[in-house]
Amino acid sequence: QVQLVESGGGLVQAGGSLRLSCTASRRTSSNYVMGWFRQAPGKERDLVAAITWSGDRTYYADSAKGRFTVSRDIAKNTAYLQMNSLKPEDTAVYYCAGKSWTIGWYAPPYDYWGQGTQVTVSS
Repeated sequence: QVQLVESGGGLVQAGGSLRLSCTASRRTSSNYVMGWFRQAPGKERDLVAAITWSGDRTYYADSAKGRFTVSRDIAKNTAYLQMNSLKPEDTAVYYCAGKSWTIGWYAPPYDYWGQGTQVTVSS
């Protein structure tokens, strides 16, 4: 069992930046995958970005390309989502999630989920 704890959400103006963190309760193997999802009110939960724990692969949804960067710090058991040039449409609850690597490596389902952190971007 892995517990994921997120932090870093908040209120920011359009064009601003936030960095979300997701710390795992224990060390994970190199074939572990960390994903970042978001869910806006009335919408489905969508995958935004993902990274292998080894760091050799990353995935970005079209909405995140060029603005968001996913990374991880193995020593801290922590994954990050750096979000720049934020837009009001980025407003959502952001969740980190983890799973073991599978074919179609970043695709759901994920096994472990954080509690979510609210990101609000004002215009």
